[in-house]
Amino acid sequence: MSSHAFRFAIQSYAAGSAREWRDRARKAEDLGYSTLHLADHYIGPGPALASTNHPVQSVAAIPAMAFAAAATSTLRIGCRVLCVDYHHPVVLAKELATLDLLSEGRIEAGLGAGWMASEYDAMGIPFDRAGARIERLAAVVDLLRDSWAEGELKFEQAGIVASGFEAVPKPVQPAGPPVLLGGGSPKVLRLAGAKADIVSLNFDNSSGQIGAAGVGSGTADQTAEKIGWIREGAGDRFDDLELEIGAYFTAVTDDPGPLLDRYSGAFGIPADDLARHPHVLIGDAGALVDELERRRAAYGISYVTVPDTAVEAFAPVVAALTGR
Repeated sequence: MSSHAFRFAIQSYAAGSAREWRDRARKAEDLGYSTLHLADHYIGPGPALASTNHPVQSVAAIPAMAFAAAATSTLRIGCRVLCVDYHHPVVLAKELATLDLLSEGRIEAGLGAGWMASEYDAMGIPFDRAGARIERLAAVVDLLRDSWAEGELKFEQAGIVASGFEAVPKPVQPAGPPVLLGGGSPKVLRLAGAKADIVSLNFDNSSGQIGAAGVGSGTADQTAEKIGWIREGAGDRFDDLELEIGAYFTAVTDDPGPLLDRYSGAFGIPADDLARHPHVLIGDAGALVDELERRRAAYGISYVTVPDTAVEAFAPVVAALTGR
């Protein structure tokens, strides 16, 4: 189904020190991973974060992306995803263009509409209805692309205004950093199909917390439905899209049964279904290679992000599918 070659990324939320973060980026590069992703969350431990079941992100995305880019030479740097409500759009366009310039064209621009209502509340940011947030996301994509092109900006859309100046610097990548959009709902995935270069398949986290409902929204059947929504938005550009997914539950093991049983009990999904769950990669390296090839054929997913805790154990899978 997909003509895209496999790419693999790691996602990281924490860095204990500058040396640890530098070493993590260099290890990912040395082991053949394509990309290092961060996320975009700001609040630390406390009741606001605890209510979401989300891990603590100890560093801010933009400066950590810059540091990782400076420590490496071929690794691409991205974010799954920058919440557009946390960043002024004109400032964000300049920051991403600057990162692309200084990294010599290694930035991926992951953007999202936001979903953690308790984080918005904790930071005093209004949490608008989903439709308004997705409309704003679409406008930010348009502003970024206009900013990265030549000419004076004359932009007004969804309350975002930029006019009377040309945005500088221009990115190194000719059309600007590839834009990654994703989520788990029909509206955002249709938007991603229409506007993104990379579409990220995710859980439906409309509840505002990570849990069984979200994991249940990412099963094989649900993923096939999501591909349909992307296709509806993309039309005849669907084959040009790169499809990415987060394998949040990744373990390379010769005995997957106990771990699958544990997750089965936690999420109420049969262990056999979890073994084929597109966000789960649990098994020995050979089995995971076969499963990823099956998923690419079935769904078109060729870009897979795994947790940084699996970076070394998963490296043989990366090598087998990329030749690196």
